[in-house]
Amino acid sequence: MILAHCCGFISCVFLFQQSPNAFEDKDIFILAGQSNMAGRGGVKNRNWDHIIPPECSSKPTILRLTATLMWEEAHEPLHQDMDPNKTCGVGPGLAFANSLLGRNPSVEVIGLVPCAFGGSSIEQWKRGSKLYNRLIKRAEAALQDGGQIRALLWYQGENDTIKKSDAELYKMRLEEFFIDIRTDLASPTLPIVQVALASALGPYIDIVRKAQLGIDLPNITCVDAKGLELMEDGVHLKTSAQVCLGKMLADAFLCLRLL
Repeated sequence: MILAHCCGFISCVFLFQQSPNAFEDKDIFILAGQSNMAGRGGVKNRNWDHIIPPECSSKPTILRLTATLMWEEAHEPLHQDMDPNKTCGVGPGLAFANSLLGRNPSVEVIGLVPCAFGGSSIEQWKRGSKLYNRLIKRAEAALQDGGQIRALLWYQGENDTIKKSDAELYKMRLEEFFIDIRTDLASPTLPIVQVALASALGPYIDIVRKAQLGIDLPNITCVDAKGLELMEDGVHLKTSAQVCLGKMLADAFLCLRLL
């Protein structure tokens, strides 16, 4: 299933830390990929403007797993300690969580697990790699106090548009990654919502987008970010676009649950 770019639906810093044995009943979502998932909304010249739209507001029922594997109330930038070599800004995670809470009364507490890393290629996410192992470790830690991993949200591929050989191998590598993640998390039907690229670092975006839109594994859907507004660098989504993407991801996840 593929969902096109649409923002026409309506959705509805105090920090605290708890040990990983708190918040027993929560819906857990893994956020992974590269910079547009980590969030660069509002970042210019390595400075974040600190503008947080209401759709990305914090609330006690939306939690974030920190780099030290502690739960805290989620706030922007979600990836501030997970993508430390770059300046992080607004990403899609909080807009996703707020939209989901506003539209699904069965969801009471959301646990977000940031794992994205700017500039990473799909090869850097292969089984056994540093990023892959970090994701698995964080996902397992998120489950220690209970709850359930509801989905993987995945936005990556800009780096794989640079070389034609990488673009041509992208579909095979991405499918292997999804299969391995499901296997190692002991969740063979884990819902996965991936994003088809809105931008690229190289000339082979069409090959990568075709691969993303052509994934034919069960319980995986794709939202198309093409047309979302980009920042001046031509690569990263603006804050408003990140908000739109978060709502699109929530819509896609809810559609998956109805299948």
